[in-house]
Amino acid sequence: MEDNLLKLDELGHDDPTMIKMLEDLTGVNAREIPLDDPETMAIFKTPEPLGLPKGDEIIGETGSIGIPEFGTDFTRQMLADTRPETFDTLIRLSGFSHGTDVWLGNAKDLILNGTASISETIGCRDDIMLYLISKGMDEKFAFKIMESVRKGKGLPDGAEEKMREIGVPDWYIGSCKKIKYLFPKAHAVAYVMMAFRIAWFKVHYPLAFYSAYFYRRSQKDAFDAELMTRGVEVVTAKIREIRSANDVKAKEEDLLTTLEACYEFYKRGFSFAPIDLYESDAVKFNIVGDKQLRPPFVAISGLGETVARDIVAGRQGRKFISIEEFQTSCPKVSKAHIEQLKNLGVLNGLPETSQLTLF
Repeated sequence: MEDNLLKLDELGHDDPTMIKMLEDLTGVNAREIPLDDPETMAIFKTPEPLGLPKGDEIIGETGSIGIPEFGTDFTRQMLADTRPETFDTLIRLSGFSHGTDVWLGNAKDLILNGTASISETIGCRDDIMLYLISKGMDEKFAFKIMESVRKGKGLPDGAEEKMREIGVPDWYIGSCKKIKYLFPKAHAVAYVMMAFRIAWFKVHYPLAFYSAYFYRRSQKDAFDAELMTRGVEVVTAKIREIRSANDVKAKEEDLLTTLEACYEFYKRGFSFAPIDLYESDAVKFNIVGDKQLRPPFVAISGLGETVARDIVAGRQGRKFISIEEFQTSCPKVSKAHIEQLKNLGVLNGLPETSQLTLF
């Protein structure tokens, strides 16, 4: 059957979309970005290249908020624990984070207690086979051990004895026994290359980075303009509220991710221009001057892309004289949406109706 069947995995991935947006915003060819840029590499161990101090209560020890592969609490702590200096280390960290029982209770302990260096520990599947071959093991058996370990089946019969014969240390053998799943290195390399390029834009073209990042978050309904455009104090208070909650729902976790990026955005000296009935885009965060982004209509929580595009289509070639006319021209805008737009000041200056009282 294997000769007659085709298995095709189609994976949705945000990173290529974000990179394309960044290229369009800046004119920079992402494939020409140097993967050894020192300022970009530095944000994986300190936020200082972003003009921010270390140890901020929200940002923490790194500058990797919003960077794919390295933006979650888990991976940011991993960066703080290892303080990577090289691109190769980032690849290993990607392997750690995608594997099962590879980092926690395994490589992390070995590194932090000084038993092994990052480069000696197992991060990806290939590490096992290449290491064993370098120690003098038969290539086929080295491959067999790798395949068994990466599938979570432990060491095959006779493997432990052969590993000891060629001088493999006990900690390495123990690490192999704990692993339940290992990530392929080729995938880790591809993911980290994209992540590093996005990080480069964050350092060198920050407004373009935040424009693309907030666009991506708004597409997931994880950007709330009514909350996030009200300044750093409001954002900080909401972050503290969510972090201190005992039972945080998935939607709040998503919101927290965006709030952290908003906090960083404000701390770097940027701000949001008001959502404007005639200037805001339906879905994109437009760059305004050197320090601002103007949120799109879709950034209003619950409004949705269909309604956002209806507003942009309805305003073409006209200036509204009332809220009544606006609703007539944009039929998908509900009364609830009108209240949201009023709260954000989008409809300021427009009377409720088009009627005039003469007497």
